[in-house]
Amino acid sequence: MSRLDHSIAAPVVHREHCRDVEDDQLRLECGVCGVWGADQDDASSIVALGLHALQHRGQEACGIASVHEQRFYTERHMGLVGEAFGGANLAVRMPGSAAVGHTRYSTAGGSFLRNIQPMFADLDQGGIAIAHNGNLTNFKYLHSQLVSEGAIFQSTSDSEVILHLIARSRKAKIVDRFIDAIGRIEGGYALVCQTRSKMIGARDPLGIRPLVLGQMGDAWVLASESCALDTIGATFVRDVEHGEVIVIDHEGLRSIKPFPAKPARPCLFEYVYFSRPDSVVNGKSVYEVRKRMGRGLAREHAVEADVVVPVPDSGVPAALGYAQESGIPYEMGIIRSHYLGRTFIQPSQGARQKGVRMKHSPNREVLAGKRVVLIDDSIVRGTTSVKLVRAVRAAGATEVHLRSASPPILYPDFYGIDMPERDQLIAANKTLEEMCAYLEVDSLGFLSVDGLYQAMEAGPRDPNTPQFTDHYFTGEYPTRLLDREIEEGGREDGARQLSLLVSA
Repeated sequence: MSRLDHSIAAPVVHREHCRDVEDDQLRLECGVCGVWGADQDDASSIVALGLHALQHRGQEACGIASVHEQRFYTERHMGLVGEAFGGANLAVRMPGSAAVGHTRYSTAGGSFLRNIQPMFADLDQGGIAIAHNGNLTNFKYLHSQLVSEGAIFQSTSDSEVILHLIARSRKAKIVDRFIDAIGRIEGGYALVCQTRSKMIGARDPLGIRPLVLGQMGDAWVLASESCALDTIGATFVRDVEHGEVIVIDHEGLRSIKPFPAKPARPCLFEYVYFSRPDSVVNGKSVYEVRKRMGRGLAREHAVEADVVVPVPDSGVPAALGYAQESGIPYEMGIIRSHYLGRTFIQPSQGARQKGVRMKHSPNREVLAGKRVVLIDDSIVRGTTSVKLVRAVRAAGATEVHLRSASPPILYPDFYGIDMPERDQLIAANKTLEEMCAYLEVDSLGFLSVDGLYQAMEAGPRDPNTPQFTDHYFTGEYPTRLLDREIEEGGREDGARQLSLLVSA
């Protein structure tokens, strides 16, 4: 029988995640990576490299679970992948030819050590480790139901619900129990699980969250993005299809499609912001999509100006497209510091307010005396945008025309994006004129929803069956939001308050 051989975790005190009102950056919950059949029992080292390539998807915590000779080895740490798994002895600490890993930025559950993945459970059929990217929209409902039936939870993460559902399934085989479990969850998810004898991957029925399949010699790889495959030297095979379950064991790879077919609806924000520009997501180059977004933005919101300036780094491809379409020169008018980590200590409110100057510094030689088109990937609250506009003006710009390479964000997300509630979204609460005044810009323009669909080369948006998940722009959510409905309806069968225990 497999057992948890050892678990190493740094002794860190970390308070419950709470988004700062000054924090205007969208974040995705996490990235996942799994390897099966690695040579020389160094799967954990390969997974660590893959997680490093996915670090942009989560910087708060990371973990790896490997299996070797029926034993599981796990390590979970707060902090960055390189700090946690950069040692040369990783394959010694965590041997095995199979491993799964996770890097996270918390949304559901908060930044507790007990919420770090992969999560492990010892079932009657042996151990299982699970890494999950996304959010379940019926998590609180299922959690309340399971607790009322006697389940004991060790975390406040929605991912643990999946383990409990697998454990309680009456199916005989572990793959069937896994399918039984995911048949009860709703929302957006990509899962990579490791048992003693199999690696199992799955993607939600609409394909909201991404998952790719790769091969490295005789080894198989599952990862959130293709950039992870490039980093570890694996060959991209294909995207895991929406609603597909992949099972990899010593007999090879097999594909299972256990649920009724639905049209795919991938998340548009993977292209707007989250995925690395060198990734290919659902067959589309993220870099090329972002350039087309910029071209469309130039056609929809042309302006007389002297220079096009991106907000680095995510605004760079769109700014290139805008410059190429408009004929206005492209310049790096804002320089981003890549050495100011999220753990940088800001000792006072005043220092925090100046944080944007430390992270983004205006290039006076480019901006002075110029009419500037400032290109950002999106505008959320507007707090960062107004600081950047003021910095550009202070550097001598005579005009600032702000352009967003995505449509106005009008609604919150419940599928794994840490996004403010609607009353905190600037576009949902102000007219275009009011936003112009608040942001202190000479003009403001957003790419239209149709323009974004054109950048995706998807044709016009189908209002009856949209080709993508785009609720943050349109308010049309792709699944029911059971937890939200219960909360807003005040029903008594809603979720109880989750534990407020703070881990140290």
